[in-house]
Amino acid sequence: MKNLLSAGRVLALDLASTILFLAVFLLTNNLFLAVGLGMALGVVQIGWQYHRRQPLGSLQWLSVVLVMASGTATFLTHDPLFVMLKPSAIYCIVGLVMLKRGWMNRYLPERAAPVADVATSFGYVWAGLMFASAALNIALALWLDPKSWAAAMSAWGLVSKIGLFLIQYGWMTAVGRRRAAAAGLAPT
Repeated sequence: MKNLLSAGRVLALDLASTILFLAVFLLTNNLFLAVGLGMALGVVQIGWQYHRRQPLGSLQWLSVVLVMASGTATFLTHDPLFVMLKPSAIYCIVGLVMLKRGWMNRYLPERAAPVADVATSFGYVWAGLMFASAALNIALALWLDPKSWAAAMSAWGLVSKIGLFLIQYGWMTAVGRRRAAAAGLAPT
């Protein structure tokens, strides 16, 4: 359970900007305030890790660059449809980065090394989730009003990522135990 909570903490930190964006937007109905606070939180998170001299992965750097670029473009265009469509571009860029073999290995604890091949496979599943999310976002942006879109896509983002995270964790744990038993080792 300790490993699940530790991994879940990383996921929660990655989703913090999305959670903040959704909460602020739903409470205030102010898209630009929600975007601005989401941008600020993303920068603060990266700054905090940098200050603590913690390693920053390529996905983290990509995230802060995308948050700043897309947030700035939101403020410059003041176009709700642009705001609604831009996550599709971001999802596609993140999906492309996630196609890099082994990108997920830096997020795994040492004890997961025996199932790193499974994590690599799940890295491609995560990329697929990003591309599917991009397609869903385009459909919903063209069909829904901004507030309904924000609620739907934020809920989808949270539920899909937490769901895939739990599936991956369960699958990798089961494979690790099965491999340990086959090798005659005590499961960890």
